[in-house]
Amino acid sequence: MEKIAIDAGGAFDLRNTFDCGQCFRWNESPDASWTGVVMGERLTVRETDGEILLEGERIPELWREYFDLDTDYDSIRSEIREHCPGLVCAVDSIDGIRILSQEPWEALCSFIISQNNNIPRIKGIIERLCENFGDSTGDWYTFPDAERLAALSPEELAPIRAGFRARYIIDAAQKVASGKVELEKLRTLPLDESRRSLMTITGVGVKVADCTLLYGLHRMDAFPVDVWMKKALASLFSGVSPEDIGRYAGVAQQYIFHYSRLHPESVG
Repeated sequence: MEKIAIDAGGAFDLRNTFDCGQCFRWNESPDASWTGVVMGERLTVRETDGEILLEGERIPELWREYFDLDTDYDSIRSEIREHCPGLVCAVDSIDGIRILSQEPWEALCSFIISQNNNIPRIKGIIERLCENFGDSTGDWYTFPDAERLAALSPEELAPIRAGFRARYIIDAAQKVASGKVELEKLRTLPLDESRRSLMTITGVGVKVADCTLLYGLHRMDAFPVDVWMKKALASLFSGVSPEDIGRYAGVAQQYIFHYSRLHPESVG
C-alpha cells in the first residue's frame, strides 16, 4: 500500500464531495478519513494542510483526474454568480464540492439502483451486487462489468434485493455490452442526444440519464432534476431554470441541492 500526498489545487472538502449524492461506495471512518472502492481498487483518503493524502496503489495522475483536482472551481463559482445572480446565495453556501470522474458504467448502474430509494438502501444494494458478481480483491469487491451482468436473469439478481430495478440493470448491461449504448461517445455528443441514448434503456428517465452524464461522464452541463430539486427551484429560486445557468449547470445543481438542505422549511 502506497501513501501519496497531492496538492488539492484549491478548495476540496471530502464530506461535501462524498456526501452530496453523487457516489455510493465511499464511507467515512471515525478518524475523518474516507474509504472507497474506485476503479477496482480500495482507497483511503484524508485532508490535511491543503493536501489530499491517499493510501492506495494508483499513480497520482489518475487520482488527480478522479477527484477533478485540476479544475478551477473558484472560476466556475464566479462564472455561475455572474451568469445567474439569483444563485449567489446557493453558490456561497458551501465550498469544496468537486464533481468526481467516476467510471461511466458504474455510475449508470448505481443511478438506476437509486430510483425511489434512500442512500443506505442504495449502498446496500450496490455492495451486494459487488459481493455477488464482482471480483474479490482481498477483503473488498470490484464493481461487476456490463458483460458479466448482461448474461444474468432478473431471478439471478435476486440476492441483491433490488426489486423492480433488477430488470433495468440487466437491460442496461445488455445495451452497454452490445454497444447499442456507447457510453464513451456520450461525453462529446450534444446533451439532448446523449440523454436520448441513455433513455433507450428500460427504466432510465431524464433524471437517471442526467445523473449518469454528470457523475459518470463529467458532463457539467447536465442538471439532474428530481421532485426535491423541482420544489427547491420553485420555492427558493423561482424563475431560474437549468438553461439559464450555462455550461456549469451541473455544478450549480450541487450548490442548489446543498442550500435547499440547509433550508428544508422553505422547500414546499
